[in-house]
Amino acid sequence: MSAGRWLEQRLKLFYLLLLSSFSVAEEQACTHRGDLEDAQLIKKGDIMLGGVFSFHSSWRNSQDNYEQKPQQLQCTSLNFRDFQFAQAMLFAIEEINNSSDLLPGLTLGYKMYDACGFIARSVKVSLALLNGNEIQALPAEPCTRPAQVQVIMGETSSSPSAAIATAVGPFHIPMISHFSTCACLSDKTKYPSFLRTIPSDYYQSRALAHLVKHFGWTWIGAVRSNDDYGNNGMATFTETAEELGICLEYSVSFFRTDPSDKIHKIIEVIKSSNSKVVVAFLSHMDLDVLLNEFSVNNLTGYQWVGTEGWMFDSQIAAMDKNRILDGAVGLSIPKAHVSGLREFMFNVKPLNSSNSELFTRLWEALFSCKFKQSNSGEIQKECTGEEDLTGVENSFTDMSLMPIFYNVYKGVYAVAHALHEILNCNKTCDINVQLILQHIQRIRFKTKEGDEVYFNENGDPPAKYEIINWQRGENGILNFAAVGLYDASLPADKQLNVKIGSIVWAKNSLQLPVSVCSEKCPPGTQKVLQKGRPVCCFDCIRCAEGEINSVTCVRCPLESWSNEDRTACKKKKAEFLSYKEIMGSLLTAASLFGTCMTAVVAVIFIKYRNTPLVRANNSELSFLLLFSLKLCFLCSLTFIGQPSDWSCMLRHTAFGITFVLCISCVLGKTIVVLMAFKATLPGRNVMKWFGPTQQRVSVLGFTLIQVIICILWLSISPPFPSKNFKEFKDKIILECSLGSAVGFWAVLGYIGLLAMLCFICAFLARKLPDNFNEAKFITFSMLIFCAVWITFIPAYVSSPGKFSVAVEIFAILASSFGLLFCIFIPKCYIMVMKPEKNTKKNMIGKGAPK
Repeated sequence: MSAGRWLEQRLKLFYLLLLSSFSVAEEQACTHRGDLEDAQLIKKGDIMLGGVFSFHSSWRNSQDNYEQKPQQLQCTSLNFRDFQFAQAMLFAIEEINNSSDLLPGLTLGYKMYDACGFIARSVKVSLALLNGNEIQALPAEPCTRPAQVQVIMGETSSSPSAAIATAVGPFHIPMISHFSTCACLSDKTKYPSFLRTIPSDYYQSRALAHLVKHFGWTWIGAVRSNDDYGNNGMATFTETAEELGICLEYSVSFFRTDPSDKIHKIIEVIKSSNSKVVVAFLSHMDLDVLLNEFSVNNLTGYQWVGTEGWMFDSQIAAMDKNRILDGAVGLSIPKAHVSGLREFMFNVKPLNSSNSELFTRLWEALFSCKFKQSNSGEIQKECTGEEDLTGVENSFTDMSLMPIFYNVYKGVYAVAHALHEILNCNKTCDINVQLILQHIQRIRFKTKEGDEVYFNENGDPPAKYEIINWQRGENGILNFAAVGLYDASLPADKQLNVKIGSIVWAKNSLQLPVSVCSEKCPPGTQKVLQKGRPVCCFDCIRCAEGEINSVTCVRCPLESWSNEDRTACKKKKAEFLSYKEIMGSLLTAASLFGTCMTAVVAVIFIKYRNTPLVRANNSELSFLLLFSLKLCFLCSLTFIGQPSDWSCMLRHTAFGITFVLCISCVLGKTIVVLMAFKATLPGRNVMKWFGPTQQRVSVLGFTLIQVIICILWLSISPPFPSKNFKEFKDKIILECSLGSAVGFWAVLGYIGLLAMLCFICAFLARKLPDNFNEAKFITFSMLIFCAVWITFIPAYVSSPGKFSVAVEIFAILASSFGLLFCIFIPKCYIMVMKPEKNTKKNMIGKGAPK
């Protein structure tokens, strides 16, 4: 690069940094925000990046007298994790500085502070990153000096990150976290300059809920960190769980500074619960404290479901001496590899050369040695400063958190790519105070490992998690086995992919644990919620007849009925009077038998048609009566079989017309008998008024009236086939609806009227001479006819289904047989068995034996 080009780049960089580092404020004077603070690790560069890490995990007041300044804190307990994160940041910066493609001719510098795991200190050191300690600004000095750093990397936890983002947001200083997952940080109205390279807990919480549902667990407990990470994450989890039908028996919170009695209460809650699955939305620092107490109280046998906060943490696994968490299932950031990072991280000599007391203590902790022996009398190995981490096994040399190191690495590269775009921007580039932040938000690039890096509108990366299972091998070594994947970018039905067969559950079991408040209701029953308990607690009540179970008991369609188990609707059996069933066969046989008997009687009458007995009883009406009786027997067959349009119209009209024809003939014969008797009296010649012609006309007239009634019935509202669902719950009765009830009862009433008229006429002729017995037989036949049909009415109305049809057929056959036997059989007996009585003298009473 030429000297002119290099100088142009430098001037351009200074101008951009000047514009992008200030917020427009009413205050024109420059003042420090927060107390002056010395960085733990610093290196000058053309562009400065800030880092906030908790190199210590706890703190205490350095003064016993609390009247002293509360800011004087002493950080305790070295935290190797955040040293690793800082090393990852240094590795990325060094790699970028050595690159000829990214920010050529420029170097990145850094200033890193120790937050000591204390939120207030995190805010304090972040303000120190903005202020800088080199210049003591006067109150009246105008704010023309840029912030000391252009981007802040960190913090590890969500609550400190939220506090820092709130403080630096108004200055539009980008902040990129590698491990702060709280969904609350996606709110751009509160945290406008916050970004992260780890997915939001919004996706993790939903993924955990779907994972729990996938395993069929609907009754679970929950333990969460009492901070932004745990509370917000559990809130989203609970909301999603309720949507999926999962109930929480309990949900307790904990923070690592809580007293021991709070831990004992949590243990009692877990032990007294019925649920066997515990969702632990905890940070690794909170679980560190809890796990020790869990081990003391032997809290084993529970299936744990974890978050990325601890699921792939080897330190947590090493602490689990009693195997409390064995078989745990949960989410982790997908495995990653950054070439050269492991070797860089193991080279800790540059840290020792920083001449910082902090890194002196780190060196002594890493190698279990001392640079200066203490006065306590205990002699330790002396540090030479040339120690090598090769062969050393501790949490600093543990690379299980490589996915998080990779997140730090990606965050630094995102800043470098954004700055590179700004420096290469042409004259149309929109330069404003939010320039760096805007470029980071819309950056999209691939790392050297081939992974694409970008942020959505909320400053979040795409959400993808590995589902891992804590499996302990035969040698006792714990393995974080990958058993599935959750990818929020895929369609909803394809986001979760789990290999259940590969999971080893709690107690080293291969059987999927069951955790439900109430067992799933068996088929054919429905859930009835238990009063005052969650929706997952219910009793199972058997569905009523005609109902089946889906979610609740639902009624089967009208033409269906439930099976015995109430699991499915089966089509109702259609019932009608069939030729194939016994009753239908018997009635058919009776009908055919009556038809045959009528034919036999007709044959006898034809054979003896010239005998006095046949001629004396009006042979023409007798043959017409036999014909109508044959039709009466045959019309009963139309009532048998599945109803159809033609059979429904035919059965009642044929029955009505044939019976009227039959009764008309009997009425004609009765009138003939009466007239014949009256004609024997002196001075009477009434037969001329009721001769053969009048008899034919009367029969035709009576029958024609019934025909007219039937035509009107069929024209206005004819009978039609219908399905009766009321008689039986589990059957469909196929029957003929009357159409018009008036038409039916008019047909039946007219038959009854003629029958009563015939009976009266026959009754009037009952005292005729014994030899002339036609009237007596007619009277008796009409008596049977009327008795049958009077009995028919209540029997027909009260009989269910096909039995009402059988009653009607029986009435037709009974009355037909009554007429046949009473009127014709006695005559056939005389003609066949007693031919000597078949004489004219015997008919008029003169040949009677003495």
